[in-house]
Amino acid sequence: MHSKKQTPEKYYVGIDVGSASVRAALVDGFGTVMAHAEQPIQIWEPQPDHYEQSSADIWAACCSVTKKVVSGVDASRIRGVGFDATCSLVVVDKQFQPLAVNCEGQNYRNVIMWMDHRAVSQVERINATQHRVLSYVGGVMSVEMQPPKLLWIKENLRESCWEKAGHFFDLPDFLSWKATGATARSLCTVVCKWSYTSDKGWDDSFWKMIGLEDLVEDKYEKIGNHVLSPGESVGKGLTPEAAKDLGLPEGIAVAASLIDAHAGGLGVIGADVKGHNLPCENQPITSRVAMICGTSSCHMGVSETPIFVPGVWGPYFSAMVPGLWLNEGGQSATGKLIDHVVRGHVAFPELQAKAAASAHSIYTYLNSHLDLIKKSSPVGFLTVDLHVWPDFHGNRSPLTDLTLKGMVVGLTLSQGLDELALIYLATIQAIALGTRHILETMQAAGHHINTLFLCGGLSKNPLFVQMHADITGKPVVLSKEVESVLVGAAILGACASGDFASIQEAMAKMGKVGRVVQPNHEHKRFYDKKYEVFLKLVEHQREYCSIMNSF
Repeated sequence: MHSKKQTPEKYYVGIDVGSASVRAALVDGFGTVMAHAEQPIQIWEPQPDHYEQSSADIWAACCSVTKKVVSGVDASRIRGVGFDATCSLVVVDKQFQPLAVNCEGQNYRNVIMWMDHRAVSQVERINATQHRVLSYVGGVMSVEMQPPKLLWIKENLRESCWEKAGHFFDLPDFLSWKATGATARSLCTVVCKWSYTSDKGWDDSFWKMIGLEDLVEDKYEKIGNHVLSPGESVGKGLTPEAAKDLGLPEGIAVAASLIDAHAGGLGVIGADVKGHNLPCENQPITSRVAMICGTSSCHMGVSETPIFVPGVWGPYFSAMVPGLWLNEGGQSATGKLIDHVVRGHVAFPELQAKAAASAHSIYTYLNSHLDLIKKSSPVGFLTVDLHVWPDFHGNRSPLTDLTLKGMVVGLTLSQGLDELALIYLATIQAIALGTRHILETMQAAGHHINTLFLCGGLSKNPLFVQMHADITGKPVVLSKEVESVLVGAAILGACASGDFASIQEAMAKMGKVGRVVQPNHEHKRFYDKKYEVFLKLVEHQREYCSIMNSF
């Protein structure tokens, strides 16, 4: 009798470019992360609301982390690579050399980051056109999208950048170009951030109306006239030069990429939930929302037919899950806001010292401290008279109002560790209340959502997760692999390799449920009251603006 020969394990590489670091993972066909590496990347803030990066710095970090995760692995088992990245704008000249996106002429700083808000005046003019393409971004284009940034470059850096530019890439597409030499764009990036539609393509009248008719004249050569679905194979695979840089085999499949949040959605939303007693079991995937929480947060919901949600981006056809329409809510500052509030508090040095002494992270220490001061009440109830409105960087969804500011009501003269812990808790609750606001807006427009799937850095914080369950009243599913974004990127590589028949098949095989966090329904009345205050805060802020505007 012949023993059945064991099939050698197949591996896929996922590379994720976040706001502050690049990460890579080696992932097997069951979605298990076998190796993982991370390296920081530089951010320049030359003036307020201007955030820039370097594509050379980003690519060097991609190469470094990828070499680490494939070290010692049989190269013949690595079948494909997938990239995801923030939706930042990369500018290169006609020879693909970096071009400065700044007045200082620093060419290596050739990336305008997603969170850059320099193009406020440009986006206001674009929105004033009320062009039909705006109906696919919740009726109002965000300053974080690419058309206003392109218009800013044309108006402010015409000679030094606009006229010399050969290509404007979304960062995920820059990475697939760097790996393959092919300038194909991903449907995900051009649909979500550039105004492309999957049925009609580019709309000449939009670009002409906003003053960027030069992009139409060269048949969209500079922003992409060859578009692929996420997970499709790009070009002829990895070029010899890129293979050497990354430490991967030449010619392996490279997938059309995804924006980072969409990769996270892909990594979690399709997981098999049998046996977890969840309301989404035996329900279509449209009953789920994937929430990707890091520096900022994105709320991804899919539907079989297009749903237009005021103040929520989309509907985008096939931008995340092929064949389904995507709506994308978001909060521009979440992890960044928590860091800002905690690190800016006068008691932060004390927190840092005590956390270090107990060998815990500052957030683990804060969570423990809240447990100490809560006495007999639930932790969440500590903020009965402390309320935060979290839009310190404007509101992306569902109010789409860049002018909104953060608010805190209930401060005292006390400034110890207890007060730091309380403002930290109130900030997390405000972010969760913002999620509830987004979900309610999506549901009012026609979505039927009963379960949240969380991933990203903040999903590692049990307080953040529990508050989202309690405040939304919905169970939260955490994936078995914490690095769901990397699993999502690897899923792309797996599809490009041809090892899976479809993205859906790869999602079901490679996305795994870890822990389920149920809401405390007995706390519902308290959080309903907090939500009432939450909505009052923004109402009052607008009243204050109105009073001052009449000055």
